[in-house]
Amino acid sequence: MATTTRITVTLPTEQVAELKKLTDNISGYVAEAVARQIRHQLLGEELRQYEEEHGAFTEEELAVAHARIFGSSEPGGGATAA
Repeated sequence: MATTTRITVTLPTEQVAELKKLTDNISGYVAEAVARQIRHQLLGEELRQYEEEHGAFTEEELAVAHARIFGSSEPGGGATAA
């Protein structure tokens, strides 16, 4: 089991009300949100460092990344307008 530390967090009343509608485990919900934000920030920093060392990503590199993430090389999943 992961070690935990009790802290106090102050949130706007409206956010707390919405959280209570979404979950009975507010601590778990907040912990998941914090973990997701940390991953997001770490990934952003890694991408910035890569671009500093190797230059900006090309359109082709971005298309390949998009395809790997979303399963299509076209933005929007490859759907076309009728």
